[in-house]
Amino acid sequence: MKDKRKNREEQVQEEVSREHEVRAEKVQKLRELGIEPWPSAEPIDSTCSQVNDEFVEGEEKTYTLAGRLMTIRLHGKTAFAHLQDRTGRLQLYIRKDAVGDDAFKFFEQFIDLGDIIWVKGTSFKTKTGEITLRVEAFKLLSKCLHPLPEKFHGLADVETIYRQRYLDLIANQESRERFFKRSAIVRTMRSYLDNHGFIEVETPMLHPIPGGAAARPFLTHHNALDMDLYLRIAPELYLKRLVVGGFERVYEIGRVFRNEGLSTRHNPEFTIAEFYIAHKDYHFMMDFIEKMIKDIAQKVNGTLHVRFGEVDIDLSKPFERLTMKEAVKRYAKLTDNDLSEAHIDATLKKHDLSLPKDSSWGAKLFLLFEELVESQLMQPTFIIGYPIEVSPLSKRDPKNPAIAARFELFVLGRELANGFNELNDPFDQAQRFRDQATLKAAGDEEAHYYDADYVRALEYALPPTVGAGIGIDRLVMLMTDTQSIRDVILFPTLKIKS
Repeated sequence: MKDKRKNREEQVQEEVSREHEVRAEKVQKLRELGIEPWPSAEPIDSTCSQVNDEFVEGEEKTYTLAGRLMTIRLHGKTAFAHLQDRTGRLQLYIRKDAVGDDAFKFFEQFIDLGDIIWVKGTSFKTKTGEITLRVEAFKLLSKCLHPLPEKFHGLADVETIYRQRYLDLIANQESRERFFKRSAIVRTMRSYLDNHGFIEVETPMLHPIPGGAAARPFLTHHNALDMDLYLRIAPELYLKRLVVGGFERVYEIGRVFRNEGLSTRHNPEFTIAEFYIAHKDYHFMMDFIEKMIKDIAQKVNGTLHVRFGEVDIDLSKPFERLTMKEAVKRYAKLTDNDLSEAHIDATLKKHDLSLPKDSSWGAKLFLLFEELVESQLMQPTFIIGYPIEVSPLSKRDPKNPAIAARFELFVLGRELANGFNELNDPFDQAQRFRDQATLKAAGDEEAHYYDADYVRALEYALPPTVGAGIGIDRLVMLMTDTQSIRDVILFPTLKIKS
C-alpha cells in the first residue's frame, strides 16, 4: 500500500513538473510575440459578487473585473470558465465571434488554470440558471507557472497547506472564509473596545526584561547596543505603565512570543488582546468580557450558539462562575476532606500527581485543577478564587488575602481569557518579584525576572486597575469550529525542511 501511494505521489510530481515546463515555454513564446506575461494593472469597476448581486432578469449591464481562472472548459468555438476574486466566483462565457478569432486562439493556446486575467463583458443567466459574464474582451495580467493543486487531486496535504498558505487560500474556500472571519472577529473586538472609551496603543516587542506572564522567552541580541533583548511574552507591564501615565482605558492587540512546544493549541508566536481599566475590579471585567464575547459572536456568526465539533456552546446563558475549589470538588468529585491540608497530599498521590515537599496548599489545589478539571470545562465558565502564590502580578482579594482577585475564562476545556485586579502596592510587587527571582535561580525558566523599573513606575501610583488578556487565536478557533491553532494562523511556525 505504501509503495502504491509513493508511486502515485511520484507520478503527480512528474505531471506537475511537465506542466511547469510547458507553461515556462508559453512565457518564452509570449515574449517572442511582444506580449508581456506580467503587465501593469488594468482598471476594473466591479467584483464577482457585485455582478451576481446586481443581476436583474432582462437587463444587461457591462462590467470590468479581474481575478484568477479556477476552471476552463473548451467547447469548439466557445469556452466556459470560472473567475475568482476576493469576493467569490463568477462564470465566464467566451465566444469566438464575440472576442474575435485571434483573441480566442490566444485564449486556447496561452491561457491556463491559475492565470490572472482582466475581462470586460455583460451579465446574463444561462439556461441552467447560473449568472454569467458574456466576455467581450480579456487580457492576461499575470501568468501562473504551476498547475493549481485541485488539478492534481486537490490540496489535501496538511504540510503543504501550512507551508504554502497561498495555495490553500487559492484552492480552499473554507480556509479563505475562516481568515475573513478572523479579521471580522478582531475588527469587532477593536470596535467594542473603542466604543467603551479605550485607546489603542503599541508597546515594545523587544524587552530588556521579559515579564507579564509565566513563560520561557526567546532571546536575541542587539549588536549596536551590545545587549541581550527578549521577544515579549506579554505587553502587560508596559500597558500598566501607561495607566500610571494617565491612560485609564488602554488596549493592545498584537503578537507575543513564548518559547514553548507546538501542538493543536500552542504556537510559539500568537496574537493576544490585552486591555486595562482604571477604577474597576475583576467582577466588572468578567461582566465586560462576557458581553464582548457575546457581541462578537452575534455580529460575526449571527447567533449565540456556537457549534464546535459535536459540542453546542451556548453563549446566550450567563457564564457560570465557580471558585477553583468548587470546580475541583464538582468535576474531580472530591470532598472538602480530600482537599484539606491534612489529606491533599494523599489526594495528589491517588491521582499520580506530585509537587516539591515545600509546596503550598494553594499550589497543590492549582495542580489538581489543571490536571483534573480544566479539560472538562466545555461551556463558558469563569474560575475565580485562585491561590495568590500562582498569581504573581495580581492583587489580593480584599475579603481573603490568601486568594487573588483574579479570574480565568474557560471554554472547550481551554483557557480563553485571564484577568485580575492589578497589584499596585510597590512593596508587595517588589517582594513577589524577589520570590520569583528565587524560583528562577532554582531552575524555573518560566518564573518572572525582577523588574526594578516597573516597581519604580508603581511608586508613582497606579490607580486601582483591572486588566485582562484574551487569546485571539483560541477565540477564532471557537468561532470557526476549528480544531487546530495552525488552521487559524496564516503562517504557523514549522520546522525547517531538511
